[in-house]
Amino acid sequence: MLLPFVASAQFSVSGKVTNQTGETLPGATITITNPALSTVADASGAYNFANLGSAVYTLKVSYIGYQQASKTVNVAANQVVNFTLSAGNVTTEEVTITATRAGKNSPTAFSNLSKKDIEKNNFGQDLPYLLNQTPSVVVSSDAGAGVGYTGIRIRGSDPSRINVTINGIPYNDSESQGSFFVDIPDIASSVNNIQVQRGVGTSTNGAGAFGGSINIQTATRRDTAYAELNNSAGSYNTVKNTVSIGTGLLGNHFSFDGRLSRVHSDGYIDRAFSNLRSYFVSGAYYGKNTTLRANIFTGYERTYQAWNGVPDYEIQNNRRYNEYTYKDQVDNYTQNHYQLLLDQRLSDKLSFSGALHYTKGNGYYEEFREADSVKNYGLTPVVYNGQTIYTTDLVRRRWLDNDFYGVTYALKYLPSEKLNLSLGGAYNIYDGAHFGQIIQSKESIGVGPEHEYYRDNAKKKDFNIFARGELTLGDVILYADMQYRNIDYSFLGFDRNLNNVQQNAKLNFFNPKAGITYKIDERNSVYASFAVGNREPNRDD
Repeated sequence: MLLPFVASAQFSVSGKVTNQTGETLPGATITITNPALSTVADASGAYNFANLGSAVYTLKVSYIGYQQASKTVNVAANQVVNFTLSAGNVTTEEVTITATRAGKNSPTAFSNLSKKDIEKNNFGQDLPYLLNQTPSVVVSSDAGAGVGYTGIRIRGSDPSRINVTINGIPYNDSESQGSFFVDIPDIASSVNNIQVQRGVGTSTNGAGAFGGSINIQTATRRDTAYAELNNSAGSYNTVKNTVSIGTGLLGNHFSFDGRLSRVHSDGYIDRAFSNLRSYFVSGAYYGKNTTLRANIFTGYERTYQAWNGVPDYEIQNNRRYNEYTYKDQVDNYTQNHYQLLLDQRLSDKLSFSGALHYTKGNGYYEEFREADSVKNYGLTPVVYNGQTIYTTDLVRRRWLDNDFYGVTYALKYLPSEKLNLSLGGAYNIYDGAHFGQIIQSKESIGVGPEHEYYRDNAKKKDFNIFARGELTLGDVILYADMQYRNIDYSFLGFDRNLNNVQQNAKLNFFNPKAGITYKIDERNSVYASFAVGNREPNRDD
């Protein structure tokens, strides 16, 4: 009677994955061969395989930046198998982003989203909708389907008060300070992880953070080759098609990844369609102490305008009402990003990260204007067939042609397990040309096609430097963070209302932060913090 029972017994193998300093490695991959099973270590580094039969198993553990480890286990009862991983012979890419991120015990509220978390909800909607389930986040959609122009608020603050970085590089528009994720459609398919901070948070590059910050890291190293085709479809003719490929690690030093995406939606609001395209290409070199990665990604969007929402007097009659009816009332924009990222391990205690970047944006939005006064365009009324033309129906385009480029840097120093120091900053330059054209008019108003009626050029220089430190004293962690930021913003010319807007603004900000954290146990802590944030006025045209 005992033999059948023993043969059918089920056992478990569990344990924890740490590095040589005792830090847990959440996200480590643990596999079993014969049968082929795999799992991922949880937030505390723990893993578990259940319902294993009595047999000899080989367990393998891998984690980026560490040497793979394996153990053979004879399972005849429940087993606890812990792994301690040694540092690998290639560098990782974590310095680039950790310099501007909150650590595990930092005195600020934050949420970390892994690639797996993002993939669960990535069906073509803009990035804000993938963050909708994080605390204090509220999102909106002009078209009503989450595709096209979307908005995000953190703790009630609008996008111009939320700092966004991609690989530590500022993404917020330099003038309006908003973040337009419609310009990088399906970027989520090339994202490895995201940290969302709530409140002023840690010092970072770019626009000032009041409501919060969104720190995005794009594709990182994948050791095995892959090819993926992802398609999704939903209401209002919403479709996303994504093709992703990667070589895995070649010759233990090189990797290449690529993605091509197309997203379309008719939108919930009448005529509020979105036609979006994007691609992402990345190549990396991994050395013993050096990682060098080049990213190129581009987004194109053509969306029908639904910016003004549905008036309250129309909601009861037609919730999908759109005040615009002109067939080409569209926003049309292309944005190209080029990034060169370097991570350099200078010693066991000191590491450096730096980035060179360039972003090119170009596009317009087109508008139909009924019975518009020619004086609004600096024109003198024309007499035609004995009749003076004071107003006319016309179509205009308002253009933005901009360049954004600069450098970011960070040094990370770990003199001991108890002390963590960072020094970082950036210097970025923005050149933006604003101009408007009359495309066509119903009556002759004395100008030809594409007549330019206003232009102004803006230039913004943005410099910042910050220093941050964390000191661990038993269960107490002390935190200090200081940032200096200098802005030089000038623009010359006439705005869209034909007002002379020439001016120059020079601003200096000091943003100190301090806090204390008390660790109750591995999963619970309490903290208190003080933070000051400053930001420049934003341009709204």
